[in-house]
Amino acid sequence: MKPFPPAVFPDLVDALLRAAFDTGAEADLVRELRADRDIATEVTFQEHGELLGYAALSWMRSPDGWLCLAPLAVAPGAQGRGIGSKVLQLTLKWAAERDLMIVVLGDPAYYEPRGFSQARAAELRAPYPNEHLMLAGRGSEAPKARLVYPLALEPR
Repeated sequence: MKPFPPAVFPDLVDALLRAAFDTGAEADLVRELRADRDIATEVTFQEHGELLGYAALSWMRSPDGWLCLAPLAVAPGAQGRGIGSKVLQLTLKWAAERDLMIVVLGDPAYYEPRGFSQARAAELRAPYPNEHLMLAGRGSEAPKARLVYPLALEPR
């Protein structure tokens, strides 16, 4: 059985995700990941009692022991202050302490300077376009693996 953390301020996270994104899809995604018990950890950034940043790390179905990062969000009024980078660094630290790999789909211009690598993800087979796929974690090799996401993150 996978370890399952308690939901981190579920109503506040829901409100943050709905404010940070155009639709409620990310809030619904987190709710589904929680219900499926696929979340490994949730990282938050708070300032003066206000939730300003959030990230979810969920267990991949394959390879075993790998994580995926989705979503990463910052409150609209707090964007541009480095909060997303701080949340991202906390997620990377959490995974590194446990010797876990993380995959992310996103903008390479944002994620590569913060510890992710497109080159390391070059040999991964994913159900998503590889030009946005990046990898972070132990080593420097480009592992060969087929990625199987949590059900909530699989293409529909």
